[in-house]
Amino acid sequence: MITLYLAEDQSMLNSALTQLLELEDDLHVVGSAVDGINAWQELQEVQPDVAILDIEMPGMTGLDVADRLAGSQLATKVIVLTTFAQRRYFERAVKANVAGYLLKDSPSDDLIDAIRAVMTGRTIYAPELVTNMLSADNNPLTERELAVLVEAEKGLPTKTIAANLYLSAGTTRNYLSAIFSKLGVHNRLEAIHVAKANQWL
Repeated sequence: MITLYLAEDQSMLNSALTQLLELEDDLHVVGSAVDGINAWQELQEVQPDVAILDIEMPGMTGLDVADRLAGSQLATKVIVLTTFAQRRYFERAVKANVAGYLLKDSPSDDLIDAIRAVMTGRTIYAPELVTNMLSADNNPLTERELAVLVEAEKGLPTKTIAANLYLSAGTTRNYLSAIFSKLGVHNRLEAIHVAKANQWL
């Protein structure tokens, strides 16, 4: 029996994952938390085989907890779940010797397979994460397009962005259109989301 601890700040997802994992004959969830501080405290007590940690949590992030586990004497293996494939998160997770790094929108079978795999000593990274890490250096945006996007992130209207960058409003709109086209998005919010996820902003 593989004992599991689940730390996920979205209560509904926490409950759903717990129920899903409990359906497997060889998996048993021995505890859960919706914030990093409680997770770290309880992990020291229950000492599960595997801790499944969300990155973004109140109090302490999943990576904070992973760092502490790496520096402790606990044998608990860590699988990180994340929404975005951010390079800085991935690099920090690798430094913390996490055994698995998966995207939340991966099939549930991938998580179950990863749990069993890390118990055999393997390290499991979602293929999409590796691909995104490799493509993170291939920023399609020019310096001027990035400058426009930085201003757009501040919530500024087009005319203000243009004034700040000494551009015409028409040119600024053209830059925004080019950004949307290159990133395959439809608006500023989506463009900012993609750029941040790939560490271009």
